[in-house]
Amino acid sequence: MNKNLQMVYTYHNNTKHSNQRYARSLGYMDWATQPDPYRTYKDAKQTLLPLAFEYNTLPYHEIFKKEERKIAPLCLESISQFFQFSLGLAAIKQAGSQSWALRCNASSGNLQPTEAYIIASNIKEIENGLHHYAPKNHSLELIANTKKELDLPEDSFLLAISSIVWREAWKYGERSWRYTQLDCGHAFRALQVSALILRWKVKRVNVNEEELSSLIGLNQKDRYIKEERETPDMLLLISKEDINESINIQNLRESFEDRYQPLANHLSNSWHNWEILESIEDATTKEHIQIEKQTSTQNTFREESYDSKDIVLKRRSAQMMNPNDNEISFKSFEKIVASVSSTLDENITAVNLVFFIHNVKDLESGLYILIRDAKYKNGLKKEFKDEFLWEEIDTKAGKLYLLKEGDFKFTAKAISCTQDIAKDGAFSLGMLADFSNQLNLYGTHRYKELYWECGAIGQQLYLEATSLKLSATGIGCYLDDVFHNVLGLNNLSHQCLYHFTVGRGLVDERLSTLKPYLNR
Repeated sequence: MNKNLQMVYTYHNNTKHSNQRYARSLGYMDWATQPDPYRTYKDAKQTLLPLAFEYNTLPYHEIFKKEERKIAPLCLESISQFFQFSLGLAAIKQAGSQSWALRCNASSGNLQPTEAYIIASNIKEIENGLHHYAPKNHSLELIANTKKELDLPEDSFLLAISSIVWREAWKYGERSWRYTQLDCGHAFRALQVSALILRWKVKRVNVNEEELSSLIGLNQKDRYIKEERETPDMLLLISKEDINESINIQNLRESFEDRYQPLANHLSNSWHNWEILESIEDATTKEHIQIEKQTSTQNTFREESYDSKDIVLKRRSAQMMNPNDNEISFKSFEKIVASVSSTLDENITAVNLVFFIHNVKDLESGLYILIRDAKYKNGLKKEFKDEFLWEEIDTKAGKLYLLKEGDFKFTAKAISCTQDIAKDGAFSLGMLADFSNQLNLYGTHRYKELYWECGAIGQQLYLEATSLKLSATGIGCYLDDVFHNVLGLNNLSHQCLYHFTVGRGLVDERLSTLKPYLNR
C-alpha cells in the first residue's frame, strides 16, 4: 500500500467519533482565534454586483425540465444572479446585539471554508481577468489582469472552488477536513442549481491541483498566511451550451501576469496546529486519475412550486425538529428521495442512502436503503446482515428497499451523537459510500470526491425539503462504526460520510431575520 493511501485510511479511522472518544479537537470554543468568515484581497479593484432580489426566476420545479427555454446571456446582471443565489448571503440572523449571516450554500457550523474565483472573458461590464467573489458585499475583486486574449470557448467562463480548512479546524479540530470537503460539495450543488435557473451548463474540468493552484495564484504563498492555507478543489466550465472542447490550463495561465499583486487578508491573529490536516491534504492532492464520465440526470418528479430564488434564499439548517408534528406524506417523501436517487455529477455516483424512517404516512417505520446505482446492490447484500429483508418498495423514488421494520428513533439519536434532531423528524439517513474499492481504482483524490458527492446530495435535500415547506439539517457528528454495526459492516469496503435529517423545524422566536445587503 502506498503512503498516500495509508494516510487516507489513517486519517479516516483516527477522525471517527465513537462511544469511547470523539475525534480530537480543542474541546472548547477559542473565541480569540475565531476566523474571519470573509476572504478579501487588499487593494484589489472591485466590481460591485447589482443585487438580484427583484429579478424574475423560473419556478423551482421548472428548472429541472429538459425542454427548450430562453438561456440567460452572459452579462454583469446574470453573473450577479448566478453568484447571489449560490454563494451569496441569504439572510442575516440577529439575537440582541449580535448578528451573523447565512448563505445560500450550506456549511458545517456556518463556518464557510469555501472560496470562489471566476475567470472572465468578453463578459459585458466585467473586466477580462481573474476575479475573487466576495459574498460580504456581493462584489468581484480583480486578482490578475490578462496579458493577452483568454483562450476560452465562446459564451463561457471558468469558476474555481477552493477551501480554507482553518475556518473549520478552529471549531472541529481533526475532523474538520471532512466537513470542509462536504461544504465544497454543498457549494458545487448550489452553483449547479443557480446555473439551472439561468439555463446554463456546468461541467467539471479535468485539472490537477498543481495546475489549478497556479492558475488562481494560491501557489504564490507569500500572498497568504501559511497557517490559513487555501487549497484548490475543482474547476468548473460554465456555458450557455454544452461544450466538449478541452481547456488548456497552461495557456490560460500564461495569459495572466506572472505574479498576482493583491494580498489575502489575515483571518485570525493566532492559530492551532493540526498536523494531520496538512498530511491528509497533501495525501489527497498528489494522485488524481481521470474517470469515465457518467450521464448526469435531473429528476422531474415534482409538483408546482414557487420561484426558485425563493427556495434558495429560504433554505435553512433546522436547529430542532418538532417531535409532535413530524408526519409527512408518502408523496412528499418520494419527491425528496427522487431528487437524489440518481447522480448529480457526471464524475461520480458511488453513494447509496440508508434511511431511518420514523413517521412517513403509508410507509412502515424501519430501516431502508436507496440503491442509487444498481451495480452496488449485490455487494451490499453480501456485506449487510443476513436477517435483512431486502423487500422492494413500490415508489417513483428509485430502488428503495425495506431492510428491517421497527422503531429506529433512538438508534438514529444514539448514532448522531445523541442529538434529538435525528429522531424527531420524519426520517434521517446516512450516506454510505463505496470506499476502499473507489480509492484503489481511482487514487486518493477520490476520498475528496466522495465527500463532494455527499455534500451535493445534502444541498439538494435541503432545497427539495424547502420546496415542500419542510425543514432539513446536515449532521456531521455521528458515531461512524456504530452506524456500520447496525448494518453489519465490519471493514472499510463501505463507509458512511454524512448524515441528514428531514422534518418540521421549530423556529427560535428569540431570533429575528433580516434581509441581507441592507447597506447597499
